[in-house]
Amino acid sequence: MRTRASLSFGLLILAVCSSSRLFAQFQPPTSDELKMTADPKAPGAEAVYLNVSEVDDLGFKYETHYARIKVLTEKGKELATVELPYEKNVYSVDDIKARTIQPDGTIVPLRGKPADILEAKTKGYQASQKVFNLPSVQVGSILEYYFKIRFADDYYFFPHWQIQREQFVHKAHYQCNECRRLQRFSRLPLGLTIEKDHAGNFVLDLTDIPPVPDEDWMPPLGSATYKVFFYIEGDTMGQQFWSYVGNNWSTSVNTYIEPSDSFRAVVKGLLQPSDSDLVKAKKLYDAVQSLENTDFTREKSEAERKKLKVREIKRAEDAWTEKGGTRTEIALLYLSMLRAAGLTAYAMRLVDRSSATFIPEYYDYDQLSDTIVVLDLDGKRILLDPGQKMCPFQTLSWRHSMTTGLVQTASGSALATTPGQTYTANALQRTGEVTIDAHTAIDGNFRFLMSGQNALYWRDLNLEQDTAEVKKSFDEWLAKIVPEGVEAHVDHFIGLDDPEANLAAVITVKGTLGTLTSKRLLLPALFFASQSEHPFVTQEKRITSVDMHYGEQITDDVTYSLPPGLQVETAPKPSKVPWPDHALLSIDFKTDPGQVRIVRRFARAFTFVKPEDYSALHDFYLKVATADQQQLALTRTPPTKGN
Repeated sequence: MRTRASLSFGLLILAVCSSSRLFAQFQPPTSDELKMTADPKAPGAEAVYLNVSEVDDLGFKYETHYARIKVLTEKGKELATVELPYEKNVYSVDDIKARTIQPDGTIVPLRGKPADILEAKTKGYQASQKVFNLPSVQVGSILEYYFKIRFADDYYFFPHWQIQREQFVHKAHYQCNECRRLQRFSRLPLGLTIEKDHAGNFVLDLTDIPPVPDEDWMPPLGSATYKVFFYIEGDTMGQQFWSYVGNNWSTSVNTYIEPSDSFRAVVKGLLQPSDSDLVKAKKLYDAVQSLENTDFTREKSEAERKKLKVREIKRAEDAWTEKGGTRTEIALLYLSMLRAAGLTAYAMRLVDRSSATFIPEYYDYDQLSDTIVVLDLDGKRILLDPGQKMCPFQTLSWRHSMTTGLVQTASGSALATTPGQTYTANALQRTGEVTIDAHTAIDGNFRFLMSGQNALYWRDLNLEQDTAEVKKSFDEWLAKIVPEGVEAHVDHFIGLDDPEANLAAVITVKGTLGTLTSKRLLLPALFFASQSEHPFVTQEKRITSVDMHYGEQITDDVTYSLPPGLQVETAPKPSKVPWPDHALLSIDFKTDPGQVRIVRRFARAFTFVKPEDYSALHDFYLKVATADQQQLALTRTPPTKGN
């Protein structure tokens, strides 16, 4: 449709099938399929696809989809619920047929009509989905269904074949009819190509397709899976395509943001003649950040828009008049204001790195979804993210760093890539004191200080939820990083509504800590790190690249106040665990009468790691996990002998 296994597998192109092979008719199961209780090609699988088919016909404007699924576990029964989204007036879903085949061969057909559920509705747009549940499903059943997607006569669609699924696929057939004028981008295993049948239709048949990778800290899934995208063939391809498309985009941006004389006067009124160019840029940034960003708030219904007399935004300055807009409209409003103030600035249209990776060989402008602003100031380029609510001045959301797109230039446009995040800009500092009594009960207070992306995450969450819900989410995160037996709660935040300040969270902790024996009290030396999840430790090999979003540094400065009669017997020695040019863990230890202070510093300067370099990353995190499990042993002080 549009819209943990090794990858060393035997995908095989079979003999090219005729265009009549549509799987429109259900298939009788084999005895082996009925008796199957597990799949040796997919050990531990909850379910597997026996067959998958997708046929796209651009001439008759439809897609047909067919699937046969073998249920192997209770969890696999969840695939009996099928959800088929559609958009009214663009395409519809119909001709749904489905049945369940029991392990003994009994066939139970789908009866009744699928549910039609409205998901969203605005002026000119309605998103819904057809939902049906296959009947009488049990472990060992075969689920079989077919449906057709029909497109509106005035809608021209481009097939997107998503080859891999969450489950293993035994056989798959993809076909595109009347696609002769389309170009295609494909990411397939080495040696595999799309063939043409006798009618000139594109055909791809495959076997033994592994499930999509499921690994920690993966890049966007679309960048790691097998797929085929079709797009319209243009007169220009390669670098010329992006130059042509980029220049047209840049021209439309310049027209859209051109400020009127009255809007220039508005901008002038926000500034002082004595303001430097940087101060002007900052004042205007604050002004657009204060507007309603509808990508972070509930979208108003058509009735609400009429009641509030909200007009359609047709040019950048309209967002100022309407006191809000989408993230893109606010970004372009800011660009318009910068130019109205006489500053040199440009738009950049780029890929959202949280959901996609730029593919230069895929000639489709729609890859680019987000807009940032580039300010030229005294020969220095400053990247700004006004469409990202609560994003500090001169800071990008990580979704817009280390990603590619089109940027305006003085003469047109060019492809460019944004720089990565500086790890020192994304800091988390946890400082506090824990008082322990002789029976392991503790009481303590901490102050978490966050900057950069760490602060932006909680501020964005506060836009979606009320502060009480944010505190609840924060407490849930704390529960994952404090030692067993300890409860931690955020008392209050400082700076939650101020993106230019560090975000502080005041934390209280209580409970019991450590293990008490007749002679010793054993405590986790690293209060927050000992219980925290250490990524990559249990995974020896890697299929996909590692994408940790941004670099960061974490500092834990914890002081233990000891009960009378206990002294330090053993403690972690000052140590360092380096991964040269990538990351560093250091642990320092200091004792004073009645106190132990342990400082842990973790700096991670890298963001991406290729699979071929994974062994070094894995080795580093193993050493970090080992260092974080060190204990602090306290022993009772021998009583002082009298004279």
